[in-house]
Amino acid sequence: MNGTRIAVALAATAALLSTAPAAQADPSPHVLHAAPDGSGTACTHGRPCSLDGARDAARTVDGRDVRVELADGAYALSRPLELGAADSGRDGHTVTWTAERGAHPVLSGGRPLKGWDSNTDGTWTTHVPEGVTPRQLFVDGARAVRARGESCAASVCDATKTGMTGAKATGIASWARPTDAEAVISVRWRNYHCRIDSVTGDILTFAQPCWTNSASGTDRTGPAWDTTAVDSSRYSGVKYFENAPELLDRPGEFAWNSDARTLTYLPRKGEDMRRAKAVTPATEQLLVLDGAHDVRIEGIALRYAAWHQPSTDEGYAGMQAGLVLTGATGPKDHAGRYYTKPSAALTVRGGRHVSVDQVEFSRLGGAGVVFEAGTQDSKLTRSRFTDLSSGAAYIGDTEPMPAPELAGARNTVAYNTIRRTGVEFTDAVGIWAGYEAATVIDHNTLDDLPYSGISVGWGWNQPEAQKSVLRDNRITNNRITNVMRVEDEQHDGGAIYTQGAQPGTVISGNYINRSAFGNTERDGNGIYLDEQSSHIRVEGNVLTRLGYKWVSNWADYGIDNHATGNWTDTDAPALAGTGSAMTDNHTKLDRLPADALKVAASAGAQGHDRVEQLRPDLARTGTASQSSTDATATAAAATDGDTSTDTRTLSEPGAWWQVDLGSVQHVGQVEVWNNTSMTTTGFDVQLARTPDFADATTLHVPGKALRPTVLDTDKGTEARYVRIKLTGTGRVALAHVLVHP
Repeated sequence: MNGTRIAVALAATAALLSTAPAAQADPSPHVLHAAPDGSGTACTHGRPCSLDGARDAARTVDGRDVRVELADGAYALSRPLELGAADSGRDGHTVTWTAERGAHPVLSGGRPLKGWDSNTDGTWTTHVPEGVTPRQLFVDGARAVRARGESCAASVCDATKTGMTGAKATGIASWARPTDAEAVISVRWRNYHCRIDSVTGDILTFAQPCWTNSASGTDRTGPAWDTTAVDSSRYSGVKYFENAPELLDRPGEFAWNSDARTLTYLPRKGEDMRRAKAVTPATEQLLVLDGAHDVRIEGIALRYAAWHQPSTDEGYAGMQAGLVLTGATGPKDHAGRYYTKPSAALTVRGGRHVSVDQVEFSRLGGAGVVFEAGTQDSKLTRSRFTDLSSGAAYIGDTEPMPAPELAGARNTVAYNTIRRTGVEFTDAVGIWAGYEAATVIDHNTLDDLPYSGISVGWGWNQPEAQKSVLRDNRITNNRITNVMRVEDEQHDGGAIYTQGAQPGTVISGNYINRSAFGNTERDGNGIYLDEQSSHIRVEGNVLTRLGYKWVSNWADYGIDNHATGNWTDTDAPALAGTGSAMTDNHTKLDRLPADALKVAASAGAQGHDRVEQLRPDLARTGTASQSSTDATATAAAATDGDTSTDTRTLSEPGAWWQVDLGSVQHVGQVEVWNNTSMTTTGFDVQLARTPDFADATTLHVPGKALRPTVLDTDKGTEARYVRIKLTGTGRVALAHVLVHP
């Protein structure tokens, strides 16, 4: 439904409500029953009906709350259950869709795949029904992986505006059906999935408009992001090609043949395809509320919803946070209005006072929830999200100055648990809010995510981001751990990420631990006030074990930001921009004080979860030295508790940096943080009791030091001196070295 139709529907609903005669109040709700096999029309007195039947019956009830109670079991949907203005609560009443007492109803968009035949190579094959294109496969509830190969460096798979080299070197030129396969590419914060369209000699071309929307020079939306397109200087190669039977070499992988309409799977240990329950998501969107109000959805599960677009010629041309660019010649607009959100299992458009509570979202091919098109005063609470291809919740839209009826406002996302989202589309975030006002994101637990945890705001460096509806948002008391995972290679994000001027916005009481910890670049932030983020207050947060800055506000057009009273184990440069300031923060900690522990423990959906205390750092009070010094980079810069300051030696054989702990100490762990240019590579960490290192225990690191490289020593290791020494040529350049007992 477009904006005009939503506005008309809302106006008609308001007129109906204002003219309807007041019904005599009945304190008890009218209860209707639905069951997976229901076919009746009454939905009462023990005669359950279908979901559509229950919806239609609810429309006839006046003057009372309505409860539609779902019996236990799976409700197989070939199309979404749709609720509109006519399915709303009337005269101050509410329509609730919920589970019967003790029941666990599931709205499912999955199709079972049966009739598996074994093959001589250990794989199993089944025929897929017409109308179903299996992009995901779940076997006994566990996600399988589309068969994938190794990475292909840019020197071999050289991407251009029109295609890519490398068909021969990768073996794709000899594949039986290369046009079922896709290239998966990550460049900085962006992720791309485009299907191969043809192979000619060594040249691969890709489906359109996916490839054009992924390459430079589209001049469509957003800022000049050509430096992060697939044909840019930052492109380092294909992460992997996927979905070809020639790549089926690991248990748990599958491949889809669109011509034969067969799916072939290599089972994991213990899986018997004669008995296993194999399901592929097929139905896109399971529950859609369009113009509905005063509706509650609670206590049910949504599983196996599909998202078809990535398997079409549109593909997945990721732009940021799980939103993509679509269309061959879409409108040019540099405010970024025309990005497409992922399809979600539950979508609310133009909703008012909609509540989604204690709902389980799992095994999805897209996102969990979308609130859009002017949804206001609505809540997503106490729900669980796990194993989603895209993000958990998308709140709002990308229009900076929408009409009042299309503006998102006063929505709440609270006490939800979000784990293992962005499984397939790794640029997706856990919770995204666009141009929203007075949105509350509170007491959520987010863990094990590939990119940023919570993202609020939009617009980058565009003028529209300075004067939009963004304001008064609250990101509070959330627990965000293990985000920006190193293996997913998504960069330039943070546990909490913002864009745009948003007066009155507060980020407080959050516990952030391990954002890009062990990353290879200097861009895994804790709280990232990106681009034109302005008028934001950051206070009373606890931030530990971060790949880069605990708070980042690099852009001078981000103004009037204030960070105060936060606790963190490192330091960070001053906030950029006029009127911005950092005051009374507790930085460079090697132990969290009681007040910080209390804040961290109370954050998240559960409260009182385990807090990972910092380990004491023996190097802080030690004396640092090095074999030589480059300019003013003194050895002490590696023990000052600040990962944004570096020490550097000259380029010399055997260059070293070391710290004298002052006395022989038990050493259990050493953290080595490379400098911002990732200079230190190929080195030994030596631990010795004496300054001649005659009795040294040596730990070798063959490649570049990460941020950080964490090395555990053998139990009982004692040392006074800790040295980092190059094993080849070059220089030692370190941002941080910690020595833990």
